[in-house]
Amino acid sequence: MEMQIGASEVVQVLDTGCAVLPPESPLPMPEQSLRKGRLQVPRQRTAPLGIGLRRFYLIGGTMSMSLIATWVMLAVMWPGGINVLEGCLLVLFMFLFAWVTMSFASALAGFFCVVFGGGRKLGIDPQMPLPDLHTYTALLVPTYQEDPCRLLAGLQAIYESLAETGQLEHFEFFVLSDSRREEFGLAEEREYAALCERLGAHGRIFYRRRADNSGRKAGNIADWVRRFGGAYQQMLILDADSVMTGDTIVRLVAAMESNPDVGLIQSLPVVVGGRTLFARMQQFGACVYGPIIAYGVAWWHGAESNYWGHNAVIRTKAFADHAGLPALPGRKPFGGHVLSHDFVEAALIRRGGWATHMVPYLQGSYEEGPPTLTDLLIRDRRWCQGNLQHAKIVTAAGLHWISRMHMLIGIGHYFTAPMWGLLMLVGIAIPLVGDGIDLTADMHFSPAHYWHGRTDGDVLWIFTFTMFVLLAPKLLAYFALLFKPYERRTCGGALRVLLSILLEIILAALMAPVVMYLQSRGVFEVLAGKDSGWDAQQRDDGKLSWSVLLRSYGGLSVLGVLIGALAYTVSPPLAMWMSPVVLGMAFSVPVVALTSHRLVGAVLRRWGIFLIPEETAPSKVLIRVAELRRVRQP
Repeated sequence: MEMQIGASEVVQVLDTGCAVLPPESPLPMPEQSLRKGRLQVPRQRTAPLGIGLRRFYLIGGTMSMSLIATWVMLAVMWPGGINVLEGCLLVLFMFLFAWVTMSFASALAGFFCVVFGGGRKLGIDPQMPLPDLHTYTALLVPTYQEDPCRLLAGLQAIYESLAETGQLEHFEFFVLSDSRREEFGLAEEREYAALCERLGAHGRIFYRRRADNSGRKAGNIADWVRRFGGAYQQMLILDADSVMTGDTIVRLVAAMESNPDVGLIQSLPVVVGGRTLFARMQQFGACVYGPIIAYGVAWWHGAESNYWGHNAVIRTKAFADHAGLPALPGRKPFGGHVLSHDFVEAALIRRGGWATHMVPYLQGSYEEGPPTLTDLLIRDRRWCQGNLQHAKIVTAAGLHWISRMHMLIGIGHYFTAPMWGLLMLVGIAIPLVGDGIDLTADMHFSPAHYWHGRTDGDVLWIFTFTMFVLLAPKLLAYFALLFKPYERRTCGGALRVLLSILLEIILAALMAPVVMYLQSRGVFEVLAGKDSGWDAQQRDDGKLSWSVLLRSYGGLSVLGVLIGALAYTVSPPLAMWMSPVVLGMAFSVPVVALTSHRLVGAVLRRWGIFLIPEETAPSKVLIRVAELRRVRQP
């Protein structure tokens, strides 16, 4: 079927729905082998000086602090010998302490980059005049059963922002739909036609809906590359909730033009638009903690940075030549199409000899976060499966060792959840075996007494040092913010930022057991062979009924009460030490309900809590997105 919308566009037939597309410009995109391959260009021209020393600092510092802490823990547990449970506790402690120490070491490097202005690269300077472009870039917006009004409001704001730069002629836009339900397809076509009419963008904004959405998002992008990629030197990937300023897009593309050996540049998307307490807490954390984390990883990633799947510009030829993803052998969830494709695509592009970079200092890149903890955990279940799937890819031939490290970190992120749970359970079990517990004896404040009489001071030292390493990135982020007057002021001032951080720590601590439990369950489901499926994401502030909350978290609340009762039976002081975990589990239903409420988020905003610059002084493109969504709201 053909559809005539304007005089200038080329209309083609698609198996499902109507497509408005330019003439095809095919670009071969061969499927890559994971068994064969060799790393091209081991040392990149754009790699920062001293990158080896940076990585030595990260790995050496992590190992040194972890070994010291483990040695102290061993010395605490050694008197009287170590039984099997204590050995398990020691091993779990060693791996988990190394995990948090690596985050601390990376954040410390990021702190100095933020405070002293390091990390600028690829010739991108936001203070310089906007460079002129000489190539063509396609902006790709993959979508799967999203609200087309919201989706195209963001695209219109980006289009208008690019037009204001005076360089719109170097860009074309593609809405790449994988929606299966017919009502979504019809709504997309209707809103697309209205958008082209409003902007006079016939022949510059295109739309198509795949009949076969195999490969999910990665397959959607690959289909576009094979059909149209030859006409564009770069492609900029956006999510359905992504927004970027024209200034930022032009600077990213200019950096690709001036660095012909760079294959991918990832921006740092700022989380915006949240209205529930949970969403506002998340976006505040991303605003305050995100810079030192992103600067830190960019500092030691160098020319082997990762890719987050959106808000990034990619050299089309590099992607086509090296990022064709094979289907993994075996059945789902480990076999089949690669789910977390972005990590793998970046690794393959780097294997092919192209540099991959992150530029966290370039502002004007935005995304939205899940409105509730439930929505986050639904998405996280899919990410869990995708990251565990990387176990089949991490040993692929020719990958740079940093690319392998990215995948191992992703896998480790999900295995730390059950490890924290095991650490807690082993800690309870230790006093229940061996000499047992004398319930008639005097109670002691420290659980060390029940671990064969360990000294309180040593256990307290280990606990204090562990908490310092856990919380230090947040403290460093606060101190870094104090050095940035604009950010400090637009976040509500130093005192309100400090109060917001304290409240965020409390809420995060209460929700951590919920996340630990559900991530652990997700890991076991994947290992048991259960697939996550593919559902549309919740973008708006979804309301959760009490029946849904009880069904989702009621069992966890009961488990928390049982663990608390067991700990109290062993020792009331032990129960007190475990109270953050026990309370988070026992009160998971009201905590999730409270944080999912939009009214609570609005009240805290009026009080100046969890403010971010994008709320108090939003950029023009964000103001425009909000206006368009209000106007186009059905």
